[in-house]
Amino acid sequence: MRFSALSVLMLLAVAACAPGDSADRGWMAPPDPNDPHDIQATAPGQAVCHRTSAADLAAGVAATNSARARAGLPPVRGNTVLARAAQQHACDMAERGRMAHVGRGTSGPSQRVKALGYQPRITAENIAAGPFSLNRVLAEWNSSSGHLANINIPQMQEMGIGRAVGSDGKTVFWAAVYAAPK
Repeated sequence: MRFSALSVLMLLAVAACAPGDSADRGWMAPPDPNDPHDIQATAPGQAVCHRTSAADLAAGVAATNSARARAGLPPVRGNTVLARAAQQHACDMAERGRMAHVGRGTSGPSQRVKALGYQPRITAENIAAGPFSLNRVLAEWNSSSGHLANINIPQMQEMGIGRAVGSDGKTVFWAAVYAAPK
């Protein structure tokens, strides 16, 4: 079976951030060459940022709850604040062309949700960049051990999902935020 360079990049461009990975690295932290989740996926530039629809949030919740049910865990519910945090991070990644847990002005999902007024006990984040539809990215996260570990954190109660398209018009940047309120 032959793989193109793009295929290999897309296989690599799915990353999970476990709780505790959001240590403050400072505002505008430079890319970390040792972080496998930090990938330049496209050129920086103008992105198309999509508002999370009710249908997209419902699909994210359904896929998340399917995985959680298989693990014997309680379901999560959709949260519009978490969806906004995920959408804003997806947009930030798309504008920078960089798939990373560190944002342009944030160090991780906890900082992003707090800035929107959500008070978390715990947060985790899954990200992806590639020619992924919603169903494809949800399937990839549900079949990846690192992403599934975030989805199956027992304490999680809520989730949100967001997407944006990079400057190349093809690469879709996805973020899912999982959290439990204080």
